[in-house]
Amino acid sequence: MRKIGLDEALRLNAPLATAYYLKEDLRQIWTQPDKRTARKVLRDWLARARASGIRMLRQFADTLEEHQEGILNFYTYPISTGPLEGTNTKIQAMKRQAYGFRDLEFYKLKILGIHETKHALVG
Repeated sequence: MRKIGLDEALRLNAPLATAYYLKEDLRQIWTQPDKRTARKVLRDWLARARASGIRMLRQFADTLEEHQEGILNFYTYPISTGPLEGTNTKIQAMKRQAYGFRDLEFYKLKILGIHETKHALVG
């Protein structure tokens, strides 16, 4: 059902279709065998985004171009910020749940304990 809705929306809205397919193409940068090839893929994508005639895509292409060295550094240092983002999300959730806590030391200990916790007990 979801696929049919997407296909229909893309058929009816050319700019949406262009943006969707460019988004999917941009993902290919992470599957390249090396930095040199990834740079070529990124440059090709930037050119296609600018040629799309869609102002927001052109602006996004400009932003990506400004950050392309940082993006391509993934091929030199293949690390992800995913685990860090996950930890930050857990801290923010804990902060919302702990609204009104007065014991800062206990809060610090709970943050440090996030890495030790695998499962939360509910009930």
